[in-house]
Order: sequence, then structure tokens, then C-alpha cells
Amino acid sequence: MKVIFTQDVKGQGKKGEVKDVSPGYAQNFLLKNNKAVEATPANLSKLEGRKRREQKDAAEELKEAQQLKKTIDELTITMKAKSGEGGRLFGSITTKQIAQQLKKETDIKVDRRKMDLPDAIRSLGHTKVPIKLHPEVTATLTVHVVEQD
Repeated sequence: MKVIFTQDVKGQGKKGEVKDVSPGYAQNFLLKNNKAVEATPANLSKLEGRKRREQKDAAEELKEAQQLKKTIDELTITMKAKSGEGGRLFGSITTKQIAQQLKKETDIKVDRRKMDLPDAIRSLGHTKVPIKLHPEVTATLTVHVVEQD
């Protein structure tokens, strides 16, 4: 019996997958527990429509991420911090502070966990901060740290 999985079933199939399973397993477990639906022509066309819509949404999301990348690549965020001799900061500037400053200055909201900064910024000057906007799109934000008055 052919079924379309509506959710992942360990060892059998993933959501949206069409598979041939034994009729007893399909009737007594998959269909009964709403883990799959029978692969009728109507259900198959619904699945195709859903897949097309997901592809369209993914393409739109990628396009938005690329536009945001262009904007972020041109930006320079200025942050003030107290520093000692040799331009070393008292404390450090974290991704959370960078995200808050970005939101304040440009109204662009970026999750701090998307910033790929290995260590916090601990010195004055310019620092390039990679931001992962999408699995395929990474923008680079320039953070300029200046001496606080």
C-alpha cells in the first residue's frame, strides 16, 4: 500500500515522502496515528502543491537575505568603549551589544547567535563581523570601536 508520510517515522520515512508499506502496518499504525495518509491522486496533487509552495517560499527567503546582505555589507556600526593603554578595552564588546547597536542605528534586527564572532572584541579599531543570514548567504558587518569620552 502506498502512503504519504505526514511526519517523520523512524526507520520508515520522512515527512512528505511517498513509500510502499505493508497494508497491515499502514492501516493499524500509520493511518490510525495520523503519521501518514493514503497516496490517492488527490493527496499526491496536494503534496506537489505543498512542495511547490515551499520551494517558492525558500526562493523568496533567499532573495530577501541577499538584499539584506547588500545593506549590511555597506554598514559601519560605531561603538564607544572605555580603553586603557595601547587601545585595549576595559571589558569587551559582545555580539549581543553589536546586535542592540545595529537595531538602534539602522532598525535591522539580527539574532546575536547568527553572528560568527569567535571572541568578543577587546581592542579599538575596525573589526569585520560575519553574520549568517541564510545557509547560503553570509554578510559582513564592520564594527568601529572608538574611545569613550
